[in-house]
Amino acid sequence: MNIEKHVKAGLIVTALAFAPCLSSCAVNSGPVVVTAAPDVEPKEETAAPDIAPMTPDGPLFPDLEDVEDTDPIPDYLRIGVEHPIVAVLQERLMELGFMDNDEPTEYYGEVTANAVKHFQRQNGLTEDGIIGQDTLMAILSPDAKYYAVSKGVKGDDIQQIQGRLYELGYLASADQVTGYFGDSTEQAVLKLQQMNGLKEDGKVGRQTMNLLYSDEIKPNMLEYGEKSEVVLACQQRLQQLGYLTTEPDGTYGDDTTVAVRRFQSRNNLVVDGYLGPSTREVLNSGNAVPNGLSLGDEDENVKRVQQLLAQYGYLSSANATGYYGEITENAVRSFQRQNGLSVDGMVGVQTMAKLTGDNVRRAPSGSSSSSSGRGNSSGSSSSGRGSSSGGSSGGSSGSGGAVVNDSSGVSKLLSVARSKIGSPYVWGAKGPNSFDCSGFVYWCLNNSGVSQSYLTSSGWRSPGRYQKITSFSDLRAGDIVVVSGHVGICSGSGTVIDASSSHGRVVERGLSSWWRSNFICGWRIFG
Repeated sequence: MNIEKHVKAGLIVTALAFAPCLSSCAVNSGPVVVTAAPDVEPKEETAAPDIAPMTPDGPLFPDLEDVEDTDPIPDYLRIGVEHPIVAVLQERLMELGFMDNDEPTEYYGEVTANAVKHFQRQNGLTEDGIIGQDTLMAILSPDAKYYAVSKGVKGDDIQQIQGRLYELGYLASADQVTGYFGDSTEQAVLKLQQMNGLKEDGKVGRQTMNLLYSDEIKPNMLEYGEKSEVVLACQQRLQQLGYLTTEPDGTYGDDTTVAVRRFQSRNNLVVDGYLGPSTREVLNSGNAVPNGLSLGDEDENVKRVQQLLAQYGYLSSANATGYYGEITENAVRSFQRQNGLSVDGMVGVQTMAKLTGDNVRRAPSGSSSSSSGRGNSSGSSSSGRGSSSGGSSGGSSGSGGAVVNDSSGVSKLLSVARSKIGSPYVWGAKGPNSFDCSGFVYWCLNNSGVSQSYLTSSGWRSPGRYQKITSFSDLRAGDIVVVSGHVGICSGSGTVIDASSSHGRVVERGLSSWWRSNFICGWRIFG
C-alpha cells in the first residue's frame, strides 16, 4: 500500500526526518526526496530541515507548524488518537507480524497499543504502548525484524502460543500455560520444530508461528493409525456421548477421526481431528457437549447414521448422502417410534446409542423411504445448500451446516452479526462478548442456524462445502469473504461486517480497494 494514499506530503517529510522510509515505498513530494531499495543506502538530494531536539514533554514532530495543509501530528501517538499516520504504522505492524492482517485505519485503539507493546518488548524499548521518537524510528526502519519470541519473554501473546502448544500435545499440562516463556515452553517449541522439519532454535518466529494453525502441522498426540488402550478409552467416551457410530476397537481410524472432529466442533475446540490434551480434557469432563444430528447437518457422521438406518430398513440406501434432510428426519422419527424413544427427529445420545446397539427393532416391512433427493424444506434437492458437491469428506470444516434456501437465512445472519457491532476485538476469542475475525464468523453462523465448526482465516480458504465465489464483483449479502489473513461477512451494498483488529472492535464498513486487492475467495452459505 502506498503511504502517499494515507499521509499528506508534509507529514511524510516530517516522519522521514525521524526514520527511513519502508523499502517498498518511494515518496516524491515535499522538500525531501528519498528512495530505498534492499542493500542500498537512501540518497538524500536535498538536506532535511533542522529538527528541534526531543524533550519528554515536547511535541513528537516539532516543525509541523511550518507545513501547510497538514493535519498536526499529536505530541505522542497513544490510545484514542486518530490520524493518517496511524494507518501507516498499523500496516507496518501487520507486515511484521505484530498485528493480525486487516484493513489499516487511522484510529489508535487498544489492539494497536498492544501490538506496539509487543514490538517495544522485542526491541528493548519501554513497553508503554505509546509511539514516541524511538518507537517510530524502529517500526519504520527497513531493518525492523519480524515478530519473534523466545525464552524469558512474558506476555498475553505467550499465553496464546502456549495454549496452542498444549492443544497440539507439545506442552504436557494446562498449568504450563502461564504466559511466561520458560524452559518447558522452549522444549515444547524445539520438539514441534523437530517433528515438523523446521530449524530447531526454540524460538517462535515467522515460520513457527505460521505453522501453529496450519493444516500441515504434525501434532505430538494421539492421531490416525495409533492403537492403544488410551485410544480405546477415548473411543468408548466418544460412543457414550453419541459421536462414534462404530464399535470401539482401540485403533485410531477414519471413524474415530470423524467423531473427534465433530466433538471438537460442538465443544468449541480447534477442529483438527487429533486427540490432544485439551480435547481429551474436555472429552473426559462432565461438561462435554453430547452429539446431536438434526435437519441441515452434513458430514460423514450423518452418512454413517443414514447407512445404519438403511441397514435396519428405515431409509433407502440411495439416500445415504451425508446430508440430513427431511427424508432422513422422517426415517429417524420412524426409528424412534419403533424403538420406544422420544420422537423428535433428531439423533441425540439416546437415539445414537440405540442405533449402534445390539437390540434394534427393524422397520416394518415396506416402510423404508425410497424417495430420491435431499429432502430440504422446500422439496427441492440440493439448491438449499448453495453447493454443488455431495457429502463432506470430513475435512477441516468438521460438521455440516443448516442452509436456508431463501432470503430469511441471509436476514437472520446479518441481524445476528449487526447485534455484535461494537464488541471488542480479542485475538482467539469466539464470543459471545468478544471476537477475532474467524471467531466472529463462527459465532454468527452458529447463532443463525448454520452448524459450522471453528475455522481460522486460513482454514476458510477451503472449507469444502459451500459454493465458491471466485470473483470479488460477484459477492452478495450473506457471503463469507476471505482475504489474505482475514475473513468477514458481506452485508450488501458493498459493505462487510467483521471483527477488525485495526478498529479494535466489530464494525460494518465498506468493501474498499484493500479488500479487493487482498481477495482470495468468497463462500455462498445461502442459495
